[in-house]
Amino acid sequence: YLRPETAQGIYVNFLNVQQSTRQKIPFGIAQIGKAFRNEITPGNFIFRTREFEQMEMQFFVEPGTDMQWFEYWKAQRLEWHQSLGLEHARLQYHQHTKEELAHYARAAFDIQFDFGGTLGFQEIEGVHNRGDFDLTQHQQFSGKKLEYFDQPNNRRYTPFVVETSVGADRTTLAVLVNAFREETVEGEEEGRTVLKLLPSLAPVKAGIFPLVKKDGMPEMAQRIATDLRPLYPVFYDESGAIGRRYRRQDEIGTPFGITVDGESMEQGTVTIRDRDTLQQDRVQADQLRTVLAERLAR
Repeated sequence: YLRPETAQGIYVNFLNVQQSTRQKIPFGIAQIGKAFRNEITPGNFIFRTREFEQMEMQFFVEPGTDMQWFEYWKAQRLEWHQSLGLEHARLQYHQHTKEELAHYARAAFDIQFDFGGTLGFQEIEGVHNRGDFDLTQHQQFSGKKLEYFDQPNNRRYTPFVVETSVGADRTTLAVLVNAFREETVEGEEEGRTVLKLLPSLAPVKAGIFPLVKKDGMPEMAQRIATDLRPLYPVFYDESGAIGRRYRRQDEIGTPFGITVDGESMEQGTVTIRDRDTLQQDRVQADQLRTVLAERLAR
């Protein structure tokens, strides 16, 4: 009695949504929610589970234009995954063979990501041309018409559907795997572990550090953290050597480290360390809001 996909609710409500929002074809309905599968042998990490988070869109189009829109959404969805920072070389399409193709599908491609190791390429999203199968089936068994009225052309038809179905858990794992690095650092014996997330996806945007716990540095660093916190998730840390504090933030993907040192007390400046390049620049403390906004937008 648990739904195996989120899509069927969209089909049942297709006409309600179309008429109440006065949508004209082509248009899509998207949602995110839990889906459930009766996996006899769950396992293979997160790739065979009985409960998972699914993001789906059903895009309703005029019959005869379905393959054009199918190719459009194939390209758009690949671009979306790349916009999350996933490397192009680690993404590929997999076309369903005749044996793999669902009986109702006119065409189907998976977007796969190379997770490396024993996992290799795994599906993170499916893009399908479902034809008019779903709406036709609901019409047949409910006795209610789900046709679209094309007023300018004075005709009715059952729309075809292009579906995109994304595994939220799988995509999250792909982003983490793609960002994870173990690097050597010039001039240091120990390497570092770093999560090179896009700044827009990083859970913490900046770490705020006083170089030492004296001479007014903690107080100034706390003021900076208090000033930035309404705008960005920031983390204040005064515990341990500055190098270790940098490393801790590297590991959780924080893109910038802001350090208050002796010169800060005299000149009102701080250093900003870039997580990826390790370059440090000195800027005015009262300009941090502007500087961070510019760098986080890159």
